[in-house]
Amino acid sequence: MRIILATMTTVACIGAAAAQEPMVDAMDQSVANGIVSAEKVVAAENGWLVVHRTDASMAPGPVVGHAPLRAGETTDVAAILTEPVASGDMLMLMVHSEAGGMEMGVFEYTLGAKEDGPIKPGGNLVMKTITAQ
Repeated sequence: MRIILATMTTVACIGAAAAQEPMVDAMDQSVANGIVSAEKVVAAENGWLVVHRTDASMAPGPVVGHAPLRAGETTDVAAILTEPVASGDMLMLMVHSEAGGMEMGVFEYTLGAKEDGPIKPGGNLVMKTITAQ
């Protein structure tokens, strides 16, 4: 009986995590180590935390880093930067899907493509903008 209750509790917890709204929580941070981190990311499905360049227009620009995401809540997600980012640069940390690409587990998105593109629940991007220190 205890095993059954523990299993039911685990299933309830997993269900609760899956029901959370997708989000990215991150703060301005140093990029001197070549990494950008998000304290917490919630995604409805496996996908990617993608780091885009941005500016005052708040439009997502070229991709400068990415990291894989598991469905549900993940803490301390670190994306390795693939090109130099200077102190003062604005970065947009965004949740992308794993859908539409040719290979699972391979990040295939390029700006404007549909492969591994951004998720848009309710038509809105799931993202957080930070400034590199």
